[in-house]
Amino acid sequence: MAKCAFLGLGVMGYPMAGHLVDQGHEVTVYNRSSDKADRWAGAYSGKTAATPREAAEGADFVMACVGNDDDLRAVVQGPDSALAGMTKGAIFVDHTTVSAAVTRDLHAAADEQGVAFVDAPVSGGQAGAENGVLSIMCGGDEAAFAKALPIMQAYGRTVKRLGDSGAGQLTKMVNQICIAGLVQGLSEGLHFAEKAGLDIREVVDVIQGGAAGSWQMVNRHETMADDQFDHGFAVDWMRKDLGICLSTADETGASLPVTALVDQFYKDVQKMGGGRWDTSSLIKRLRVGG
Repeated sequence: MAKCAFLGLGVMGYPMAGHLVDQGHEVTVYNRSSDKADRWAGAYSGKTAATPREAAEGADFVMACVGNDDDLRAVVQGPDSALAGMTKGAIFVDHTTVSAAVTRDLHAAADEQGVAFVDAPVSGGQAGAENGVLSIMCGGDEAAFAKALPIMQAYGRTVKRLGDSGAGQLTKMVNQICIAGLVQGLSEGLHFAEKAGLDIREVVDVIQGGAAGSWQMVNRHETMADDQFDHGFAVDWMRKDLGICLSTADETGASLPVTALVDQFYKDVQKMGGGRWDTSSLIKRLRVGG
């Protein structure tokens, strides 16, 4: 059993922290909204803390799953931050999707006080977090990763180190780039089927086992057919992630024409009031425009 802290109890962090308790670890949580932390503590018989520093004091592992670069800096650096409460030899595991640049900055800050920093963004959405089957892509020191691996396996089915600090975040960017193109292609295919007078469910039943098949097709085609998008990964968060991808592409010289286009399509969805809709809502944009 390890002593853990978990910072951030959103749709991902809440069940992830719960899985740590289920695996026998001692867990203290911090959330910006204390009522959610209290609710989690009641559900899992865990502990709450008023600040990241308080949560991290004495912890072997500190996990974070917050919103963006600024949110991560706020819980890692400063007088009431996690680093202020962590002791030498402890390991900080960041599950937030952020830029590789902020990851490297925080890795360096942690290293200065003898704390290891592993970037470990996740994929699998809310359902993956709730079922404990997330894919976790990691970067950082190999020894630190090896120590954190059994802890992350409480909620991760596939957990892999891809390289040094920032490698996990770069791999998550690859993941989001691939998803953006897939969802747009699926949306266009299903929209075409509707316009042609075909039954979406029957079409998918035929093609999902072939070359066109994907996780998105299997898991989202029915809700897309029913125009239901109140679940899964929100458009607002996808645009945040694609912004990181496009900014990094400018730095590396990578060409992402489809990603840039789909990012603008998601901007259209936001204008429709769909910022909190699931990313599969790209089909709704086609329906409204068509």
